[in-house]
Amino acid sequence: MLTCLRVRDFAIIDRLEVELGAGLNVVTGETGAGKSILVDALSLVLGARARPEVVRTGAESAEVEALFDLEGSPEIIARLEAAGIASAAETDGELGELVVRRVVQANGRTRAYVNGRLATASQLAEIAAGLADLSSQHEHHSLVDPATHLLYLDAFAQLEGERAQIAKAYEAYRDAQLALSGAAGAERGREEREDLLAFQIREIAELAPEPGEKDTLRAEREVLRHAERLARTAGGAEDALYGADGAVSELLARVAHDIADLGHLDAKLVPLAEGLADARARIEDIAQELGRYARGVSGDPERLVEVDERLDRLARLERKYGGTVEAVLAHAERAREELDVLQHHEAHIAALEAARDAAQHEARVVARRLSERRREAAVALGRAITEELSSVGMGGGQVLIAVAPLEARSSGDARLELELDGARLSPTGVDRAELLIAPNRGEEPRPLRRIASGGELSRALLAIKRVLAGLRPAGLYVFDEVDAGVGGAVAEVIGRKLKDVARHHQVLCITHLPQIAVYADTHFRVSKEVIDERTRSAVTRLDAGERREEIARMLGGLKITAKTRAAAAEMLREARG
Repeated sequence: MLTCLRVRDFAIIDRLEVELGAGLNVVTGETGAGKSILVDALSLVLGARARPEVVRTGAESAEVEALFDLEGSPEIIARLEAAGIASAAETDGELGELVVRRVVQANGRTRAYVNGRLATASQLAEIAAGLADLSSQHEHHSLVDPATHLLYLDAFAQLEGERAQIAKAYEAYRDAQLALSGAAGAERGREEREDLLAFQIREIAELAPEPGEKDTLRAEREVLRHAERLARTAGGAEDALYGADGAVSELLARVAHDIADLGHLDAKLVPLAEGLADARARIEDIAQELGRYARGVSGDPERLVEVDERLDRLARLERKYGGTVEAVLAHAERAREELDVLQHHEAHIAALEAARDAAQHEARVVARRLSERRREAAVALGRAITEELSSVGMGGGQVLIAVAPLEARSSGDARLELELDGARLSPTGVDRAELLIAPNRGEEPRPLRRIASGGELSRALLAIKRVLAGLRPAGLYVFDEVDAGVGGAVAEVIGRKLKDVARHHQVLCITHLPQIAVYADTHFRVSKEVIDERTRSAVTRLDAGERREEIARMLGGLKITAKTRAAAAEMLREARG
């Protein structure tokens, strides 16, 4: 939702700020006051091509800034995150917002900023896609783009479940086809690959590495390298503790005996004497263990050579197959699996073909069922929009929703070009849809983008949006020229339909008809004045009394009478009712 639009030095606008509300926002004013300039300014921040002519005479640059509330717009928030741009206010724990600023210099150079970050025009257009749908500048018509029509058709027919099924079936079919293509490609050079895999498996099996083995071997190598020192030191420790005259054990025995003799004089010494005896026993045990260790240490040079050689072979194996013993063993397992597949290639191919055929059958069933539902819904949707056209002054108009098979692409990875019954299969099925319209009776239906009349296009889009109003997340719909060539009862119907669309979307409508303006939730008046020989355009948000005066002006022209004021008040009351 657009919450604020600021414009500086843009065409005849000096400076203005417009804070839009929810629901239906209406902009009125005298012809030439600059009402459509607001739409042009909004188009600029949505990525439209900038022209230096928009810069106000005498100014160095024009600037347009828009603030969007992104609540209910997860797709746009995802695009911001993908571009590495955080939503404004996220750090404060508030709802995400988007600030877009576009600067056009008098020399034609432009700059675009998204949440304060410099962006290219293409990045801006990609991020801003879906923020607003303008019914006056073709480049912003999401409904004019045939790529969106299938999504609208499916939403109208409530086919979200079927879309999920075809996406799953497509993925399964694609994966099966890729697996089969890969296996078929492996047939070339199969014998050489089998020989290589067999050699690798045999090489690893011959050495038979075990997890943790290298640490054990390194520890053993250290003992073998320093066996003499270890034996000497351990043997000397045994003598010092127990074997030699005056050893630690002998001294402890004497001290323990002396302390024990004093126990009858002070009972507190008894446990101390017992502790000394225990320490002597423990030291003697350790001394015996050191003796056994010293006599058991072996400096076998042949074993040292064996250990060094195995460590060297393990290192070479690791360098070839992954860097660790675990990686070597995993490689051996994969090699055995691949070799088994190659050795049973025909059976494997047959199994993959069967899986591919099963996935293809499932995709065909789901795609055909979805196509049937779409064709049925296309008739209903076309009829519903045609009825809406009649109510907005296009009674001779007719809308058709053409559902046709997807055509195969001429380029890309051939393995991913999946076909069903002569049509290209995509994650959305085998169909493409396009909304065709004949604005007048007797004309051939043609794409929306080829409608020449801006008024016809705006009213056609209003009819379409009225039917599809609740099918898309909330966003901004902009209508300019929607009232071109209509009046009276048709204008009143258009106003009611705009109000109805505004129940689901924020709407901005530029109009000169009071029958439409009375349905506004928020009403703005654009006025023009000349100050110091310069024309300036201003936008004012109207209160209840000012709205009545503006509606009266639209009804009666320059001369506003009590009757026109009364008529305006009556129209406003009826619109509220």
